[in-house]
Amino acid sequence: MAAKQQPVVSVVENALDEMKAINVKVLAVNKLTDITDTMIIASGNSDRHVRSIADRVVEHAKKAGFRPMGVEGERDGEWVLVDLQDVIVHIMLPKVREFYRLESLWDVSAARREAAEQSA
Repeated sequence: MAAKQQPVVSVVENALDEMKAINVKVLAVNKLTDITDTMIIASGNSDRHVRSIADRVVEHAKKAGFRPMGVEGERDGEWVLVDLQDVIVHIMLPKVREFYRLESLWDVSAARREAAEQSA
């Protein structure tokens, strides 16, 4: 992971931990896409929890000097995306996360394991 992303990732991880986000995954995707270097995926227990987690991520990022490019999905609270340029944070309800399976999409090793299991 590039040195400049590490502080952003640490800030996000601290905010997620503080808000008791569930099943946090940090994926280095810089070799898979040029839209971002790191994706962080986490879950919340309810739509209110998801929104609160996203708010805390934005709050911590701003305090640390990182300006979010945008926040999407806050109204419904099922899936909130926080764009911190080189780090994109997805906070989702477990049912939404299971349906979209972003980890399988972006984690090459997980995708390979899944393909191997299906072919066996």
